[in-house]
Amino acid sequence: MKAFSAAMSFACITLVLCWRLFAAEPVPDKLVVLTFDDSVVSQANYVAPLLKKHGFGATFFITEGFEFLVDKTHYMTWEQIQALHVDGFEIGNHTRKHAAVAKQKLEQLAADVEHIEQQCEKYGITKPVSFCYPGYATSEAAVKLLSERGYQFARAGGAKVFDPASDEPLLMPQAFDGKPESTLEQFKAAVAEAKDGKIAVMTFHGVPDIKHPWVNTDPAKFESYMQHLKDEGCTVISMRDLAKYLK
Repeated sequence: MKAFSAAMSFACITLVLCWRLFAAEPVPDKLVVLTFDDSVVSQANYVAPLLKKHGFGATFFITEGFEFLVDKTHYMTWEQIQALHVDGFEIGNHTRKHAAVAKQKLEQLAADVEHIEQQCEKYGITKPVSFCYPGYATSEAAVKLLSERGYQFARAGGAKVFDPASDEPLLMPQAFDGKPESTLEQFKAAVAEAKDGKIAVMTFHGVPDIKHPWVNTDPAKFESYMQHLKDEGCTVISMRDLAKYLK
């Protein structure tokens, strides 16, 4: 009887492992995730229409930091964020205050994360499952908290493609970081690395970003980036859409 029970347990474990192995879709070459940080208004009035034109998905990481609450010339309203959600884009969590998570007490971080979740609920936006570390700084405590709150993905910094075989999804690296000095050649190089199961996660802020010129992307340059994705036949998705590849 004990031998039978042991055999059944082994069979169940084997079935679970096989299900996990075959449940996920294979990662296609040229799989690209587009992400946009900091709630910049140009994301609503310029970026989103261009992405819709190309049929691209994207994640917009929302924070109420900086001058979000008082400057509606340069930052989105929650109604504009809601419209992005209605249009099918993902709304991710970039914390209430945009404070470095490693410098916060755990209860402060939890409150900042929860605030964006509550705002999403208020505006009928799906509870976020993707997170972006402010300033790209991470911490073990933050990873644990995000996991406990049901987050599946979290983007940090770096300069490498995301390899699901070796990288933690809650410490996801970026392959490209859009800045004034960034070039189309660098963008193409990052896209080219999206192969053999690896995924290129691209970071942008405003297009343009008037308040934070050090992370500004010129619209003409951004259009060339997006055209390259289109010309290459890339699969361009939001971060949450990675779930079907990483089950």
